[in-house]
Amino acid sequence: MGAQISVIQTTLPDTWLEAEVGAFAQLILEAGAACVQHSPTRSTYKWEGEIESSKEWRLQIKTSHNHLENVLKSIRENHPYEVPQIIHWSAETNADYADWVNSA
Repeated sequence: MGAQISVIQTTLPDTWLEAEVGAFAQLILEAGAACVQHSPTRSTYKWEGEIESSKEWRLQIKTSHNHLENVLKSIRENHPYEVPQIIHWSAETNADYADWVNSA
């Protein structure tokens, strides 16, 4: 079995400038994340009975299991959406990467 880390995924509004996404990422890093990657994406979803499609920013966050709750709390407290997508899972990785994530 490989080494374990936590991976979190969320989205932010496309209307945010990259600098705003970077500021949000900074808050997450300060909460204990080791890495935050962001990229443009398109989401199709049901909201209030209607099918919607919109551009968004997709964030993938890597953190240690020890920092997971603190990072999730920071996302919840700073997220602009009424009902944000915040999903997370445990992932296997190589020992060197896990050591780096766990040391961040």
